[in-house]
Amino acid sequence: MRESWQGRFGETPGVLKGASHEQTIVPVLDFEIGGSEFITMAGPCSVETEAQLLSTAHSVRRAGARILRGGAFKPRTSPYSFQGLGLDGLKLLAHARHETGLAIVTEVMSETDVDLVAEYADILQIGSRNMENDSLIVAAARSGRPMLLKRGLVATVADLFRAAQLALDYGNPNVILCERGIRTFETAMRNTFDAASIAVMKHVSHLPVIADPSHATGRRDLVPFAARIGVAAGADGLIVEVHPDPDTAWSDGDQSLDFAEFDAMMVSLAPWIALREGEMRLRLENNLDVAEVAG
Repeated sequence: MRESWQGRFGETPGVLKGASHEQTIVPVLDFEIGGSEFITMAGPCSVETEAQLLSTAHSVRRAGARILRGGAFKPRTSPYSFQGLGLDGLKLLAHARHETGLAIVTEVMSETDVDLVAEYADILQIGSRNMENDSLIVAAARSGRPMLLKRGLVATVADLFRAAQLALDYGNPNVILCERGIRTFETAMRNTFDAASIAVMKHVSHLPVIADPSHATGRRDLVPFAARIGVAAGADGLIVEVHPDPDTAWSDGDQSLDFAEFDAMMVSLAPWIALREGEMRLRLENNLDVAEVAG
């Protein structure tokens, strides 16, 4: 069956699983993405103030998150919306990492900003609007930092694979894919959460896959349910928006969980995550056994 997938995605051979490469494991600080541990990334859509960011960082860390997300540069539809704090936001993120030990993921929007963002962030996020920005992907790949590559608004899985292949071709093996919902004719939610694509990507690609239930639904009351679907579909982790007071958030408050809601979600996900982690440990052990026999 895998051979038929190899043909379908033949343009991106470096992204696909092979006999000698079943799973990429991306090292970040003292943990790994794509291994047996399920990794949660959580934090505000936008970095607003030191108090907002630090309170969120401490809260999500206590609930089990390993990575703090937060936007220092914000791609907004309206030029009159908050565009981010820029360098000041990056410095606040670095301060939060020092205070909590959390790794940092934040979006880079321009190839001219890659070196600056890479100085402060542990993972460079390529947002959905920039998934097909080849010059940005190449610059981010050359930085050597792990990359979180979000699926574009109207991109197919093949399109996402092509963007990932570009990063691989420019020497960066540490690419993480992200399903964050796509635009369809459905209007009940912000986007349509394509959970089946997570299953496809995990089935045919060796790259880690992260689910983004916040952008997929656009509604905080649906985020925990979409998160559970993401875990069940085989994702290696989640990226979730969390804010001390979502109703006053400077961006994306409607899809942000408050601290109590995030805590409750993490508790409800614990059995599902435990099942996923157990399955992943067995899979990795079996792959290691096969590799040892072949060697």
